[in-house]
Amino acid sequence: QVQLVESGGGLVQAGGSLRLSCVASGRIFGRYDVGWFRQAPGKERDFVAALKWSRESTLADSVKGRFTISRDNAKNTVYLQMNSLKPEDTAVYYCVARVGTIGALDSVANYDYWGPGTQVTVSS
Repeated sequence: QVQLVESGGGLVQAGGSLRLSCVASGRIFGRYDVGWFRQAPGKERDFVAALKWSRESTLADSVKGRFTISRDNAKNTVYLQMNSLKPEDTAVYYCVARVGTIGALDSVANYDYWGPGTQVTVSS
């Protein structure tokens, strides 16, 4: 069983930056694909970014050029650096992980583990 705990959310003005962190339990974290999803009020949960155990990454079009995903396997931690934040980035951000490597990285259904989420609010 893997537990994920996010931190780093908060309130920021448009144009500002935040860095989200997600600490995972488990001894083989380095073999997991990891990622981030977000959910705004009244909307579906959307893909943000993913990072395979091989370090191949993918980002949603809406955040390319602004967000970066990275990981530190020695610390069992995945990060989401968010720059040039916009009010439409306001959402609860969820850290995810999966043991298997099959299936689209941007699909909610393809992840085994989810964190409880951290709120990000961007004011205009």
